[in-house]
Amino acid sequence: MSTEAKSKRVVRLNQWINPIFDERLSQEDDVQLTVAPMRGDDASTWAALTHAHVYQISAAKDELPKQFWAKEELLSRCPDLLCVSAGGAGYDTVDVDACTRAGVAVVCQIGGNSAAVAEMAIGLMLAVSRRIVESDRLLRSATRGFSRESVMGHDLGGKTLGIVGLGYAGTKTAALAKAFGMRVLAYDPLLAGADFEARGAESVDLDTLVREADIVSLHCPRDASTLKMFNADRFMAMKKGALFVSTARGGVHDEGALHQALQSGHLAGAGLDVWEQEPPSNDNPLLALDNVVATFHTAGVSHEGRANIAAMSAEQIIQVLAGHRAPRLVNPEVWERFEKRRDAVLASANERSIA
Repeated sequence: MSTEAKSKRVVRLNQWINPIFDERLSQEDDVQLTVAPMRGDDASTWAALTHAHVYQISAAKDELPKQFWAKEELLSRCPDLLCVSAGGAGYDTVDVDACTRAGVAVVCQIGGNSAAVAEMAIGLMLAVSRRIVESDRLLRSATRGFSRESVMGHDLGGKTLGIVGLGYAGTKTAALAKAFGMRVLAYDPLLAGADFEARGAESVDLDTLVREADIVSLHCPRDASTLKMFNADRFMAMKKGALFVSTARGGVHDEGALHQALQSGHLAGAGLDVWEQEPPSNDNPLLALDNVVATFHTAGVSHEGRANIAAMSAEQIIQVLAGHRAPRLVNPEVWERFEKRRDAVLASANERSIA
């Protein structure tokens, strides 16, 4: 079928995405994919977005230029936009409330890279607890003479893990922790009591979790209820010698307060995949601490995780454009209005393509 007859228009920017996304959309006779420049030619990008029905958006807040975030200004310039599809479990670059007011559905790919995130969370726990990175650095340095006992760490087995946010990634982390012989506590205000047992954890309140856990691992979203959830008081309420791990989102923990808790010796170490600014600046004081293992928001960035996200994104876009309810809809309250807009907008686009 000719390009002119492809009446459903999907736009993404030219960031790397697993080829599965483009390949899957190319199999649809009525879907046209446009790849627009992220930088250097805003006019071309706006020309594509202005007529888009679906915008596949990066969820990486420090990679996507602010003018291309799905906020009021962008929505006002894109009258045909029906759906914003975030290329990850999160959607930090999307103003969900503004989309809802505009009748635009927001979808994400939650669960698509949860296995990768869980493996990274456990990996950070191991790296910090067993002091793997410290040992590696010492072996590579010119100065030798240290003993094996000077980099002696602790086993995970027998320890208590506290998981904050028992969603897809939190549940998989709990399962892996159980394989290490850990006791697993969890706090998640969105779950009922029976859900915790089914997901492999004991339900506790946040204060109990913080007080009893040897390791606290964050798997919650960043929103108004979680911003700076882990502040100076909460870090000081943690068990002395405990470890802190986050593969969630930057801003859920206060970096300055964490640095103080680590520098004072109250906490024994931290594994951090997420930062307030990504990547963190070279002079971020947390990077100067030997008991911090740092990664660049790569917990979900495995080959398998990225392939899953790309495939899920394409399939969900196809379903939404075909008239099916989105399986990972972020703003369900928009759906009735969205359906009416979708029918009207796509009917008009189809008429134009035929003409």
